[in-house]
Amino acid sequence: MHVKIHNPENIPESVVQAAIRMMEKEEGRTVQEISIRRTGNPDEYGILPVFVPVPFQRIRRITGYLVGTLDRFNDAKRAEEHDRVKHSL
Repeated sequence: MHVKIHNPENIPESVVQAAIRMMEKEEGRTVQEISIRRTGNPDEYGILPVFVPVPFQRIRRITGYLVGTLDRFNDAKRAEEHDRVKHSL
């Protein structure tokens, strides 16, 4: 994936790539876009990453359990979920 880089101060490419790797390792997500600039300290850089969005999984609270799917429920719990009143926005 190509990372969009905002580097108005022409910070060396090796520093920018190291920042991208660091952010991805720390967050466990892929960087989509990054802005990098110098700070008052010559050993520090201001880094603002934008990560690739993570898909949202629906979570439900059923019979006291937080679940994403009903595949592990027995027939009784599936019936309880089916009989519940569904609310929409």
